[in-house]
Amino acid sequence: MAYFTVSEDLLFYACPLPLSERKKLDAYLLLLEKSSAGKYLKQINFDSEPGRPKIDQCRLFAAVLYCFALGKASLREMETACFTDLRIIYLIGDVQPSAASFSRFVTSLIPNMPAIFATIMKRIFSECGKDMDTLYLDGSKFEANANKYKFVWKPTTLHLRLSEKVANLLKLMHLEEGLPNEGVIPAKTIMKKIEDAEKISSTLIGGGEKALLKMKSQLSQYLIKSIEYEEKKAICGESRNSYYKTDHDATAMCLKEDYYSGLGSQMHAAYNTQILVSNGFIVTYYVSQDRTDARTLAPTLDQFFQWYGIYPKRVCADAGYGSVNNYEYCEQKGIQAFIKYTAWNGEKTGRNPATYEYIDTQTIRCLGGRVGERIQCPEGYYSKADYAFFLVKSCAKCDFEGYCKRFLKSKSKRSRIFEIQPRWVQLKQQARDRLLSPEGIEIRVNRSCQVEGAFGVIKQNMDYKRFRRRSMGRVTVEFALTCLGMNIRKYLRFAMSGVLPFYWVAPENLKAETFKTPSAKRIKNRMEKKRKLQPNEIAKKGYRRKGKY
Repeated sequence: MAYFTVSEDLLFYACPLPLSERKKLDAYLLLLEKSSAGKYLKQINFDSEPGRPKIDQCRLFAAVLYCFALGKASLREMETACFTDLRIIYLIGDVQPSAASFSRFVTSLIPNMPAIFATIMKRIFSECGKDMDTLYLDGSKFEANANKYKFVWKPTTLHLRLSEKVANLLKLMHLEEGLPNEGVIPAKTIMKKIEDAEKISSTLIGGGEKALLKMKSQLSQYLIKSIEYEEKKAICGESRNSYYKTDHDATAMCLKEDYYSGLGSQMHAAYNTQILVSNGFIVTYYVSQDRTDARTLAPTLDQFFQWYGIYPKRVCADAGYGSVNNYEYCEQKGIQAFIKYTAWNGEKTGRNPATYEYIDTQTIRCLGGRVGERIQCPEGYYSKADYAFFLVKSCAKCDFEGYCKRFLKSKSKRSRIFEIQPRWVQLKQQARDRLLSPEGIEIRVNRSCQVEGAFGVIKQNMDYKRFRRRSMGRVTVEFALTCLGMNIRKYLRFAMSGVLPFYWVAPENLKAETFKTPSAKRIKNRMEKKRKLQPNEIAKKGYRRKGKY
């Protein structure tokens, strides 16, 4: 082989590997060789420490990736494995890199990791005879390697208050000329005003020379604070409101595993990770600072297109991705979006059904079966370009009146005005029809098995629940190696047995699913029970259902 050639020392004759393990490692090295990942590894400028022989990049990568596949993501575990694990010794040879060498090598992979990942995955799918037509998307937050008490919030409000103080002080010093009428006063402007203050005569200031000196001193303190606020805002950027001192790229997020209060309401330093799964393999990964999943669908699919040159035919995701932008994005790219929307579970079970059904541009049907007609913007409502108003009359004897008007301030009226965004309703109904079809049922079942199962393997089987490295680039390459390690585990299982995992296929006579018919009596009883509970009791009740108490 050109890149991933191994040689055996006398150690292997004294302590030979089992034949099954050797076959597995040979299949692994053959996969790396056929994938042409070596040409990208040879581009890495990885110099060894002074006085030590140079380590081959391909063999080092093979050892690092296999360590991740075994769940050994720690640098110290990799270093120890080079002495104690015969599988790693077989891959890397008679060299024992230090933890620092492993760290520098993993960092050097950052620019070439996407190309390496894509080439290996193309080869795996070619070996397995599978395609990437259907993708399953899901996300999970992993805790960052940052001090949990070193968080910094974006000082937007504090900066505005400081600017007000600066403006008031400059008015007293007769230097208010050139200040912005509203908003933040930049630090450069304050520096210029400090220079102008040296030219002011003390006779213009009430209190004389002593008062002027105090004002100059106060203005200098304001300048220091302004520079501090601008630095913090620059680190946060436009898309987030927090960072951590020990890892500037980590963001405060709510995690499901909350060891502060147990309710999932406390902030942790974390990164948001997204994966696209096809046939059980992770084909694309994406790491971001977004607190929610809604804004991550488009960049994840764009990254998939950059790596493989195509868009998938079908994408399935949970309700966290259901939004107008995501549905329209899939429509523009020619992708069938099997994406749930926020109210999917409530409408499916009949516990929280939709209060209306959109018929056409002039008509809707409410939950009680009454027809509503489109009207002009009524008094007291704001007119919006993409919204429409519908009036439903005769609500007096409707069984669903209490449920339908539960969020309205005035519940005594005998009619109801619905404010609707037609485009959003149409996209939701299209998604609902796709999800309820036999094809949608099959894809929904497989989504739970494949993409959530992939995160389950990473977190439980590989015991990977927290990032060990800091900064976005290093965290991304670490997560890429973790995903690739999981794929290697699955591929080697296929290479040894010749059998791929079986995923559920819908039978030919499967009928389309329908939503459960809502019961007005059950909805009314549930609303009465919920009304008696306080908000903290509702939170604790939901927490007990998870088995924590």
